[in-house]
Amino acid sequence: MGHIVPDAATTSVILVLILFAMAMMLGDPLEKAMEAYYKGLWMLLPFTMQMTLIITLSSVLGATPFLRWAIVRLSRIPGTTAQVVIVSVLLTSCLSYLYWGLGMTLAPLIAIHFSREAERRGIRVDFLYLLALLWGANSAWQYGFSASAPLLMATPGHFLEKLTGVLPLSQTIWSPAAILQTLLFGAALMVMGCWLMPREVRPVSAFPDAIKAIEEPEPAAAAKNWSERIERNSLVVMLLCLLLGGWLYLHFFTKRLGLDINSLNTTLLFLCLLLHGSIHQFSRALQKAVLSAWPVIVLYHLYAGVAGLIQNTSVGEFLAQAVAAVSTPYTFPTLAALTGALVSIFVPSSGGQWAIQGYVTSKAAAAVGVSVTRGMLALGVGDHVGNLTSPFWYAVVGGIARVNFREFIGYGLVLAVVWFVLGIVVFTFAPC
Repeated sequence: MGHIVPDAATTSVILVLILFAMAMMLGDPLEKAMEAYYKGLWMLLPFTMQMTLIITLSSVLGATPFLRWAIVRLSRIPGTTAQVVIVSVLLTSCLSYLYWGLGMTLAPLIAIHFSREAERRGIRVDFLYLLALLWGANSAWQYGFSASAPLLMATPGHFLEKLTGVLPLSQTIWSPAAILQTLLFGAALMVMGCWLMPREVRPVSAFPDAIKAIEEPEPAAAAKNWSERIERNSLVVMLLCLLLGGWLYLHFFTKRLGLDINSLNTTLLFLCLLLHGSIHQFSRALQKAVLSAWPVIVLYHLYAGVAGLIQNTSVGEFLAQAVAAVSTPYTFPTLAALTGALVSIFVPSSGGQWAIQGYVTSKAAAAVGVSVTRGMLALGVGDHVGNLTSPFWYAVVGGIARVNFREFIGYGLVLAVVWFVLGIVVFTFAPC
């Protein structure tokens, strides 16, 4: 796949050419198609910055000393192979449910810590298999607090509000179907982790570069002057935390408002500052973390241009009617998941994928007679099939763990099949 599939920016250009051709064949003038593309190109400006902050702040949070300490302590609890699998899957799933960036950045470190502790105690654990398993556990984010499409649809002013309205999280990620899918797949990972553990295990000591990934960072240099002492003073950051914490209390407890992208980012910023303890430590982590956000800064606008062509030309209606014509309420979730899986191979971003497919999925769902929520959640099944099979994300995880992603990507194909089958059954029959 890595040799065949072009990068996301190139893919967006290919999609634009295809959609321009379709618009021409459907009778739209070239000027209308060009206006549609430009109209879409900048319609996700707020969303792009919101997602940039989510990615960056999650990386900053993952670098806090508290999280590193907690992972080390938890790795000492298991006493058997099954316990290593269960505790590490639960830990990764919980972190991913809170925020996908935490799961992505910490899953490799959890695999290293748990494998190292297991090897010290003579517990049979294959490091690469556990690494793949924990990347599978990262799937909890798909219907968690940082699910891109549900959060966007719950935020007033989103790009489909005139078509769908604002969809509260109680109808999406907290629907019975979404919760059931998360729990069932987590349980399946635990069973597979124990049942399919390789007989000839590869201990983490066979991967010395991976051990280096969990070495403690060098301590910061001592303050040399008054300004540096102020930057390292915890009082400054505590005052800011007090302000942010007050707003969060007002938002969630006084006004009883729900979670959206902005309140999530405020929560992440509050936790980052609180756990780093000083502006200096926060800034050090921020300088490294901001590098993780570079893909979305421009790519989301390219995806939005594609979405503009779909929404503002005849293409969107044509595609929606084509999907509705071959769907029933019972086959629509399967079709949505299959198209989501196909697009996710070329567009490795859930937010970008929903920008491209959201309009068609919403229109088709209404035509078939199912809720927009069911279509969106089923599309998420396909989206995560791409995450479990595409070399793009395995290269990221392998880079953090400092191992060759080709050595463990094959496990992801098995995990993807299990995820897909469970998802189709759940989102076809469970309430959502």
